[in-house]
Amino acid sequence: MNYPFWDIPHLGSGWVIGIIAIFHVMISQFAVGGGLYLPIAERKAMRMADKNMSAEWLTQLARHSKFFLILTGVFGTISGVGIWFAIGLTHPEATSTLIHNFVFGWAMEWVFFMVELTTVAVYYYTWDRIDPRLHLKVGWVYAGASIATLVIINGILTFMLTPGDTWLGVAGTGHEASVFWNAFFNPTYWPSLFLRCCVCASLAGIWALITSSRIDGDKHLALKTSLVKWSVKWLVPSFVAIPFLMIWYLMMVPESQRALLSLGIDTIGAGTFSVITRIALVIIVTSATVVGVAYYLAYRNPAEFNLSHAMAVLLLALIATGSGEYAREMLRKPYVIGRWMFSNGVRVPYVARINQEGYLAHSMWVWNGPVLNDRITSMGITPLNDPNLSYTRGEAIFRGECGSCHTLSGYRPLKELLAGRDRTNIGSFITMLQDYRADSPYRRFMPPMVGSKQDVDDLTDFLNAQVNSPAAKPVLAAATK
Repeated sequence: MNYPFWDIPHLGSGWVIGIIAIFHVMISQFAVGGGLYLPIAERKAMRMADKNMSAEWLTQLARHSKFFLILTGVFGTISGVGIWFAIGLTHPEATSTLIHNFVFGWAMEWVFFMVELTTVAVYYYTWDRIDPRLHLKVGWVYAGASIATLVIINGILTFMLTPGDTWLGVAGTGHEASVFWNAFFNPTYWPSLFLRCCVCASLAGIWALITSSRIDGDKHLALKTSLVKWSVKWLVPSFVAIPFLMIWYLMMVPESQRALLSLGIDTIGAGTFSVITRIALVIIVTSATVVGVAYYLAYRNPAEFNLSHAMAVLLLALIATGSGEYAREMLRKPYVIGRWMFSNGVRVPYVARINQEGYLAHSMWVWNGPVLNDRITSMGITPLNDPNLSYTRGEAIFRGECGSCHTLSGYRPLKELLAGRDRTNIGSFITMLQDYRADSPYRRFMPPMVGSKQDVDDLTDFLNAQVNSPAAKPVLAAATK
């Protein structure tokens, strides 16, 4: 517990990351796929034999590039910063590890990102102002820069699931940078990269349907028909390749993580579904529905395809994308960085030490020292070593060890999960989490409860006070030493 905690009642801090990330992924992957869509479409228009149709295509692409610039350059950038803000507060330890290991990777990504922002602005504002061939080259520069950002970020994201044995062998020694490329090109890097490329292509087509659907079919029937049909074709690579790429990806995922999925699949007939299995089924159903709706509503009847239809396709894509990101996060359980750091920020090698010394022993953000005068209490700070106010230690432990995944009365509410248990039963449950035996049903997706015997008792007291409603609840206060 080395940082203060960001407490988001009811929703939970993890879902703040999730909500921002889902929208950011929808936009950022469109930035990659759309970056290819625009120059390829422009090149196609420039080669059309029908000059009138060519001019109409180029005019529509100019409109689409404005939509592309605003969505990716404004909302994509803001949501990206939002993710940094959220992960830094929710998982400071994990964020610190990623920065220390991939600082030069992120620096390279930011260089390419600046190239993206520059070229997309140049691309939009130079329609009909520079030579068409030069304008097309600007589009290709943007496409190359956007692909480069995906190549770099993919390495960092996949590292969190499969850091690899080489990196784990030097983790914590201060020499992690010496195996940068081993960590970057980790076991799930390549299947994840190809999966994301397919998703980028699909999102390019889906977002293009938004602008294509607004073309007046009565006045520009041929233009709308050709653009809608061509945009739908961008969904084909994903529909064909993703099942095979998903199998490849899962083969690279550690068996311990893959067990969450296989357990649910093996017991579907009995009605037992793990969360990851439900999410996998949602991805399959929504992805197939996207293709079906796009084919029957758009490709087969482009003249009647309107904005409402396009928004329906986009909503389905949002569900599929959100489910995919949620599944990726769930596959990491009980870790935030595979086999190195648990989802509550505790490093795996430090478990025994924390069990011996106590969870709050080295915290900089709670008062463990003696009360020398009344200044501490006059500031509203409750000392954690005050025997008359023991619940405050339990709340500090709850926020540090449980708060990244659970709330008290919102998402994954512990009040509801522990309802009906008395103090003895709650204590037995926490002790089971601390023992972390191999046959524990919670081991697959929950980190161990770490800390001393006093920590177990203090957390038990706090949770019992929440579940069984004591007359008064002391309030946690924190301060630097």
